[in-house]
Amino acid sequence: MLSTSPFNEAITRMAVPFPFTDSVLFQLGPLAVRWYALAYMVGILLGWLVLRHITRNPNDPIGRPPLETLLNAGIIGIILGGRLVYVLFYNLPYYANAPIEVLYIWQGGMAFHGGMLGMLGGIFYASRRHKVSFLGLTDLVALVAPIGLFLGRMANFINCELYGHITDKPWGVVFNQGTCVRGDGFAPAGNLPRHPSQIYEALLEGVVLFAVLLVLFRLGARQHKGLLAGVFVLGYGCARAFVELFRVPDSQLGFLWLGLTMGQILSLPMLAAGFYLIIRAYSGRGGRT
Repeated sequence: MLSTSPFNEAITRMAVPFPFTDSVLFQLGPLAVRWYALAYMVGILLGWLVLRHITRNPNDPIGRPPLETLLNAGIIGIILGGRLVYVLFYNLPYYANAPIEVLYIWQGGMAFHGGMLGMLGGIFYASRRHKVSFLGLTDLVALVAPIGLFLGRMANFINCELYGHITDKPWGVVFNQGTCVRGDGFAPAGNLPRHPSQIYEALLEGVVLFAVLLVLFRLGARQHKGLLAGVFVLGYGCARAFVELFRVPDSQLGFLWLGLTMGQILSLPMLAAGFYLIIRAYSGRGGRT
């Protein structure tokens, strides 16, 4: 932790001030459009549009009809899965005492790992309904998933949540302004600069992972069913586990088994699944699955 030495006071003065003043983008009467909700909507819409473009060829093995079904099924899956995993793994005691608040998704509290499971449920439904390859459709979703991840992490930053540990790096951010200040004037993150771990995740899970997947796609990765999905799952698991080293763990959980955070623990199965899918794709066992 930083001390109050003149050097560290200078570092604090040079730190980046938090630039956003409100988590609400705009409000029309009782309807408030928040940055976080907008990130979800724009991420899903952009991903859907990209996939429509990719599958525009009438001879595409997946085609557009499954995407129409997946749009609705995926939204439901992401919301239900993301919320339930957050409730069960991140804050169960709280919601056990206030079960009605499980429905208050506008208050925040979504887990990516749950959202991914929910999306897999939507993919399974769409693939069975339209009789297309489950892995083939999963590969397409994996390709565009980093778009939503990037926007979601940027929304986390605007909401002043999931910030990092205190740092003396010149790019540290002081989360004590705008949306970071509660109604009582208290900033949970304090007045010292912290790692902008949300930005780290946006860059790794969003920009870098999308670039890798796009290159593989251009090189014909769709010919190996499950390859894009495997690289995505493995890449996300690695990025998440790494950034958790800089990110403050959830206050109600802290550090868990072997000093790991919940995010790191939930990423371990993703690493194994990613390796399995990649090996399976290159072994030629993709088939129609």
